[in-house]
Amino acid sequence: MEQERNDVIDRPKEEAEDAYTDDGLFKISSWGADLSFRELIARYDDDELVKPELQRHYVWDRVEASRFIDSVLLGLPVPSIFLAKTEDEKLLIIDGYQRLMTVRDFVKGVFSEDNTSFTLSNSKKIHERWRGKSFAQLEEDEKRKIRNTTIHAIIFAQQHPTSGNTSLYQIFERINTSGKTLLPQEIRNCVYQGLLNTLLFDLNDTKEWRVIWGSEVRDNRMRDLELILRFFALSDDYILYSDSAPYNVSLKQYLNEYMGKSIDEERISILREKFSKTVRFVCNVFGEEAFHNLSPSNPDKFIPRLSSTVFDAVMIASWFIIESGLANKNTNALIRAKRHVLQDTDYQKILSEETMRSENIRRRVFEMADAFKEALA
Repeated sequence: MEQERNDVIDRPKEEAEDAYTDDGLFKISSWGADLSFRELIARYDDDELVKPELQRHYVWDRVEASRFIDSVLLGLPVPSIFLAKTEDEKLLIIDGYQRLMTVRDFVKGVFSEDNTSFTLSNSKKIHERWRGKSFAQLEEDEKRKIRNTTIHAIIFAQQHPTSGNTSLYQIFERINTSGKTLLPQEIRNCVYQGLLNTLLFDLNDTKEWRVIWGSEVRDNRMRDLELILRFFALSDDYILYSDSAPYNVSLKQYLNEYMGKSIDEERISILREKFSKTVRFVCNVFGEEAFHNLSPSNPDKFIPRLSSTVFDAVMIASWFIIESGLANKNTNALIRAKRHVLQDTDYQKILSEETMRSENIRRRVFEMADAFKEALA
């Protein structure tokens, strides 16, 4: 199960308003194609038409699905779909998944929402000729009409740069018509499918991570997934040590680029161990309030929401402790050290102001790490 929690993370204004555009850097071609449902279903079954990871659940109810089938049978126009051609010559469904799956489910005879037999609703919204019928119960010409109905597809392909699908994020962000504004990680899980994407889903179920997150069920806006990605990206040597790191980091763009990197099984194994060890250590030492900042009005208490910048500091500093071989020492002192750092007025500024300056990312990580090491000395 998944749930939505609107107040789960306390983000600095700079992060919440982060926006960027790379439109001028891309050469994108697009063309139209009229594809029959017969062809689209075959492509989907052959894994040549790919649904985004985001859309793992079918969301239309039976009446909505039945009305769409009813529209097809009546010969009404079907809205266009948007597809993106990937590097491996597959087509990624950017917009239109519900429509495609509805027809596929009806032809196959199984309704995706509950895995029951797919018969059309008896609602008065459905033409009386087809109410309560399954695909198998339709006349042969009606079956052919459904299979042969064409839907206009607008297909995008990135021509430059020649590797990576970096433009797809922007296309998806601007074109998707799902009815709600998608959060950045929801779009990443549509666009950047692969080993890292799968790893994020696996790690999101880690027992200690669910404890620190504060809920056993996944966040259905994928903000918990984004924090895991954030840990990997901001603990990378490029951000922490490289002279070529930008003065200001666009978090959205940087996380997109990190997700889009080519990554092999060996690297996935390293990242899995890194996160698992760190989150286990953090949970055992700091518990549920590991990533919570101190309350401004009462410095003896933590605020209810996770702080994204405290998350950076505590997770990455804890990884340093593990790498330094200090994790087996008496760690009770770390709780006092963390509180002492958070009580510092200057430190609070780098948790809330210009949080994506490379210098401030490093400061909040290294100052927390130094405090931890001193506490364990």
